[in-house]
Amino acid sequence: MLDDASRFRLLYDLGCAFTARLEIDALIPLVIDQCRTVLDAEGAAVLLLDTERGELYFPYVADEERDVAGALATMRFPADRGIAGAVVATGDAIRVDDMVKDARFYPGVDSHTGLTTRNLLSAPLRTRAGTIGVIQVVNRREGRQFTDEDLALLSALAGGVAVAIENARLWAQLKASADGLRAQVGALRRDLARRDRFSDMIGSGPSMAEIIRLMESAAASPIAVLIEGETGSGKELVARGIHRASARAAEPFVAVNCAALPETLLESELFGHRRGAFTGATQDQRGLFEAASGGTIFLDEIGEMPMVMQAKLLRVLQEGEVTPVGERTPRRVDLRVISATNRDVIAAVGRQTFRDDLYYRLGAFPIRVPPLRERREDIPLLADRFLATSAERHGKRVSGIEAAAFERLAGFDWPGNVRELQNEIERAVALVPEGRLIGLEHLSRKLMESAADARRGEARQEGSAVATDLPRRTTSDLREARTAFEVEFITRVLADHGGNISHAAQALGISRVALQKKMKEYGLR
Repeated sequence: MLDDASRFRLLYDLGCAFTARLEIDALIPLVIDQCRTVLDAEGAAVLLLDTERGELYFPYVADEERDVAGALATMRFPADRGIAGAVVATGDAIRVDDMVKDARFYPGVDSHTGLTTRNLLSAPLRTRAGTIGVIQVVNRREGRQFTDEDLALLSALAGGVAVAIENARLWAQLKASADGLRAQVGALRRDLARRDRFSDMIGSGPSMAEIIRLMESAAASPIAVLIEGETGSGKELVARGIHRASARAAEPFVAVNCAALPETLLESELFGHRRGAFTGATQDQRGLFEAASGGTIFLDEIGEMPMVMQAKLLRVLQEGEVTPVGERTPRRVDLRVISATNRDVIAAVGRQTFRDDLYYRLGAFPIRVPPLRERREDIPLLADRFLATSAERHGKRVSGIEAAAFERLAGFDWPGNVRELQNEIERAVALVPEGRLIGLEHLSRKLMESAADARRGEARQEGSAVATDLPRRTTSDLREARTAFEVEFITRVLADHGGNISHAAQALGISRVALQKKMKEYGLR
């Protein structure tokens, strides 16, 4: 039995130790371990009140049996149940000497853990905002009973613990706000680096008019949008346009390429992580879902998302919550999800590589962005815009584009779509002398060879009727024919896969390095 001086000294020391902890994840384990030791109990726990759900939960548990602690860590129960519920309701500390005989006993906890609760002490955690939870110790060791002095000590400790938890929560809110701002700034910086060099949709044909009509409808609604189209066709530009025209325009727009990150990094980027959650996690990191909260997150190449991540994304869409890696408590987020893909997602659903329930949530409002070869009427407008911005960036005066070069640009199939056209103009501006027009001599080899291939194809068609009268081909002719076939075949396969080299190489049955070598050899870059 502690005398008054020893009790006062103990309370003072523990209070100082508790208030010195600013992070709640470090505070609560210390509180519980100290309470269990001081009161000679088999187990101790802090139960916090979730006011939104009206539930009590265990953020951390200390018990002599690890299985019991693990089971409690995943448990929630209604806040009006059991001794803890009575303490929350009345605000009074309670001592129970025989749990079985107490009418307030809630057996659900023991059933969940397999623990037998014989006796306990429970004290409220009161702050200026009201009761935020309770602190409990259970089962005095060696079959003994807790005393009134033990209850008084726990009640006194509970006052300091409640203040410490409130301070830790305020600190966490301030830190979360700072981390959120830091994550948003980082996302915006990455966003600016990725941003296309033109800010408005460019095009005058019927397909572009239809896209703009759909974008206006999507912007006026919170409906989930799935943008479909080949790589480089301008899917992110469509997503940005929808965001800018929506009610969330003043909030962040965060773009994530799901195919650019491995599964482990993708989860950490999207959901964030706690310090120590994995090797290299030296500090807490807010996820991009939280950084985009209030605004829009754009998930590009959603068809490449692993199945495990698909299930976690579905939960975000259903519950509006994210749980950082290494953390058990979910966090609320309010954001709009716009996704994009260059794959046939319906076919992926049929192959069971993409969840059908996720597809139906993401694909409620599909928008197809046609490849550039299907809207050739927009090529002159795009080329002029790219010429102006590229010339300004190079600090060079370029008079324009010759008619023959325009014709060649309009006649090319552009497997890399708008992005490839932009790169072509950028290259031409770098080559053309100051004050001159861009001519055929400033265009890349692939455009010139495609035109030559087209002429040879026309010649073959014209000569097919008299093919039997042609002399036997030489070895040189066979070599040229094989080269022409390879160029045509590789170009077609690249176009079929939206310019994605990895996918095209897989379809061709060769390595990515081998395909890149052939592309360089044939001027297909």
